Amino acid sequence: MTLEPLLSASPAIQIHAFAALAALGLGAVQLGLPKGDPRHRLVGWAWVGLMAVVAGSSLLIHEVRVWGPWSPIHLLSVWVLIVLPLAVLAARRHQVRRHGRTMRHLFLFALVVAGLFTFWPGRIMYAVAFGS
Repeated sequence: MTLEPLLSASPAIQIHAFAALAALGLGAVQLGLPKGDPRHRLVGWAWVGLMAVVAGSSLLIHEVRVWGPWSPIHLLSVWVLIVLPLAVLAARRHQVRRHGRTMRHLFLFALVVAGLFTFWPGRIMYAVAFGS
């Protein structure tokens, strides 16, 4: 394992990867914390910020191209940028079940599932984890 492929990547990729790793760790912690208390809100706001950075920075990455500079992963990024504020709005409206379900889906699909695809052979995270 070596960080060299990531550290030699573009700043957008570096920001994206480190924000995603931080969001993955913080999200896992958040899932285990008691819900609704001030600590949950603080960690939640940090996680929302990290997810916005992850989704926003991905729009600057064009390594995989399907439609011009875009790929299906960019659709996921747009979805995250739309759904993230809706999940926060659900919490503010005390729609606890909707908020929790949406946040869990964001964590699972936008971080875990999408993150697994970064370990596809030929991708930067594959080279980080397994060498080139």
